[in-house]
Order: sequence, then structure tokens, then C-alpha cells
Amino acid sequence: MIINDIHCHFFSERFFEVLSQSLPRLSGAHPSRQVTGFLGWDDPGSPLDLAERWVEEMDQCKVSRAALIASLPGDEDSVAQAVAAHPNRFVGFFMANPLSGDAPGRVEEALRKKGLSGVCLFPPMHGYRIDDPSARQIFEIAAANPGAVVFVHCGVLKVGVRNKLGLPSNFDVRNGNPLDLIAVALDHPDLPILIPHFGAGFLREALMAVDLCPNILLDTSSSNGWIRYYPSLTLDQVFERAFRVAGAARILFGSDSSYFPRGWNSQIFESQKDCLERLQVSAADQEKIYGGNFDWLFPAASQAARPGREKEGPQKGSKSLA
Repeated sequence: MIINDIHCHFFSERFFEVLSQSLPRLSGAHPSRQVTGFLGWDDPGSPLDLAERWVEEMDQCKVSRAALIASLPGDEDSVAQAVAAHPNRFVGFFMANPLSGDAPGRVEEALRKKGLSGVCLFPPMHGYRIDDPSARQIFEIAAANPGAVVFVHCGVLKVGVRNKLGLPSNFDVRNGNPLDLIAVALDHPDLPILIPHFGAGFLREALMAVDLCPNILLDTSSSNGWIRYYPSLTLDQVFERAFRVAGAARILFGSDSSYFPRGWNSQIFESQKDCLERLQVSAADQEKIYGGNFDWLFPAASQAARPGREKEGPQKGSKSLA
């Protein structure tokens, strides 16, 4: 079975340099090395070095392709270098803050000139509502660029690296309600919109948005620890409910992998694979979740002209479990 991962963070040297600016106890040369040393993580080196390490890791873990996320606004170039070096292995996502005055221009340039495909919005982190006019402008730019996807982090947001470094995470979860996506998604019916972590605590709201908007998709990434907010809810039940509303064709596997030496988080894959087996999800539907839906959204050069592509789409999948 082909494994494609829709959710991997590209923790570049630039990412750690920016983090270091919030740590006055660090000083001197090589701030990124100081941060990774404090964390006990490997220094990423240059973007090309990090890209090569990801390729080696993916080869070892039998992962065909991955979406790499530039994990702070302004780090588009790091992921763009990785995508340019390995266009058939990586798809480039990047974080944008719509409240930043240069956001529209940066998004336009990243999508049109830098070979990137996914705009990542974090409303709880940056302090705006999903339906804010500044955010709507980002959706409009993405919709005008065929092949683009908008990733919207809804629900609870915890940034593990910030916690490890003792940095505050003053995020307003009220800005991450998936229901606010409905009007935006309906305005741009041909623009795929991806909600990670099944809504990260807003499962009910995420499923409502998915049910009303055929262009909204779910990503399964991380351990989904938010389920502890729901008494007695299990990950098996989360998958079952998602299947009944979205169908296999609108669910994409993600690991939420990020740093080395841990590398690709195979434990996430194994635990989710066990869920699908217990639910007796068919092999065909598992292939969609783990690889096919990713390839449909982001066809590699060898797949772009495959027969029947124009007749298929994420909204066409079966909603049956087996």
C-alpha cells in the first residue's frame, strides 16, 4: 500500500533561529544549534540538508510522498528549496498570518512562483476569526491558483516545542470553530480545504462543516489527544463517525511528524492502521486514505494524466465502512 503523509512539519534552521529570539538566555553564534541542543534534537542544517534527511527517512519507512509545512510565517523559502530538490516526493505547505500586511503578496508569490501548494492558517495562534475579511482574502488568492489547498487549524492548539522551551502559547481557541469555515467553503466550492486532527476537539462542528461542504476534507494527524475532552470517546469511534459523514475519499492520513532524531512518527501510522483494521475498512478505502486522496489532490508528474482522473474527486467517495 502506498503511504503519503499530508502533515509533516519542516523544522528548518530559520524556524529555530526565530524561536531563539524569544529566549534571552541564549546568546552568541549559531542560535538554531543552541535551541536544538537545549531540546536534545538534531540540528537541521540547511534546507537542502534537511530535505535529504527527510528523503532518507521516508525511504526507510516506505513513505512515498509528504506535505512539508513551513511552520512559521515567512519561512516559505525553506520548504520551496526542499520541493524544488524533490518535486515527486514533497508537496510544499507554508504558514501565513492574514493580519500581516505583506501576507497577500507572500501567499501569491509562494503559490505562483515558489512551487508551493498549501496555505496554512492558524486562527487561534494569530488572533483572527476564520471568516475575518483578511482571512477571506487569503482564501480568494488560493482559489485563484489551481491546485492550491488551504489548511485551517481549528480547535485546540498546542505547540510542543514552545512548551519544551518554556515559551507561552496564548492561543484563543474561540477563533478555531470549524463552523466558521462553512460560508467560506461554499463561496469557493472548487477550493479544497483541509481540517487537521479531525477538528482538534471540535469533532461535531468539523463533521457538520464536512457534511455541508463537499470541498472540506479531514486529516487524521497526531495522536488526537483531544479525545479526552469527550467522555468514553475512542479513536475507533472518531474514525467511524468521520467515515459515516465524509467517506473515505475525504479523509487523508497525517502523522504530524516534525523533528529528528525521532523522524517519521511510525507509531501514529500503526495506531491508526489498527483502528481501520478493527473497523474492517476495505483495502480500497484504506488505499484512498493512505495514498490515493493525496495523489488526487497533488498528482505527481507521472500521475497527472492517469485515466479517469477528471471523473473522480474527494466528494465522490463511498461513505460505507466496509
